[in-house]
Amino acid sequence: MSAVPLMSVEDLSVEFRTRHGVVRALERVGFSIARGETVGIVGESGSGKSVTAFTVLGLLPPAGRVTSGRAVFGGLDLLTASAGQLLEYRGRELSMIFQSPRTALNPIRPVGKQIADVLERHANLPRARRRDRVLELLARVQIPDPERRYHAYPFELSGGMCQRVMIALAVACSPALLIADEPTTGLDVTTQAGILDLLGDLSRTAGMATIMITHDLAVVAERCDRIVVMHAGHVVEQAPARTLFARPRHPYTARLLASTPRAGAKLADLTPIPGAVPDLRGETTPCRYRTRCERAAAVCDRPPLPREVVAPGHVVACARPL
Repeated sequence: MSAVPLMSVEDLSVEFRTRHGVVRALERVGFSIARGETVGIVGESGSGKSVTAFTVLGLLPPAGRVTSGRAVFGGLDLLTASAGQLLEYRGRELSMIFQSPRTALNPIRPVGKQIADVLERHANLPRARRRDRVLELLARVQIPDPERRYHAYPFELSGGMCQRVMIALAVACSPALLIADEPTTGLDVTTQAGILDLLGDLSRTAGMATIMITHDLAVVAERCDRIVVMHAGHVVEQAPARTLFARPRHPYTARLLASTPRAGAKLADLTPIPGAVPDLRGETTPCRYRTRCERAAAVCDRPPLPREVVAPGHVVACARPL
């Protein structure tokens, strides 16, 4: 892998204006990814994982606003890029597998045509070759009878089938960076493994970098080079996967691992994370995990939230790390 980051996200802050106040969804989020690297982003629902992805791709809804930060990809700051520049990059250099494929796919257009649309827009393929490429992609994501499925509409396919079509659409142009938001949702275990193997093959053979957003810690342990842990809009810890699982340093990471089922463990061995993700409207404490943390002390209320390098490549945002 290259030492120069393919993409670098720095001090990214995002807020949403709602009827009930301003929600500070992300605060000073930062991480990087190298070409060919797989980075997992994990955390509870509401931690800001998908919002980070939508922001980087320029897909925030109208209520969302970037208040600070940069997301530099190939020398271009995606946060200040024009709409035309983003259209050129999305689908060709940057692509995403969305969490809800039924809402991401066009319901009134055959799925084969939708993949062909991406090839027409971004790939230098003759018209006669596009159909063959689409059939090849459908076969690669293990869709049976690609010739027939080419003409199918999303409502004619199962949820798992739609997810596989979404993956085929996302990798159609062999992007440099793929963001996979829960890419195996709705798939059986065998197909999950096949899809993850496919993404791994693309990473190795084409040098594709992958950001994998998931709740499945077993997947990130096996498939990711590095892990970014998010809680309530903060990156609380990031480290090489092996290091993080061997010795988590943030109390939240340790709790997250302890609440995850493991081979050979009993139900009684699991310990839930106390409390809930805090309300992000209005002013928040420097450490947003403070009210849930058994190690909380007065020092945790002193801004700014410290970010300590505890080992090479291992960063913890905590005043009292483990």
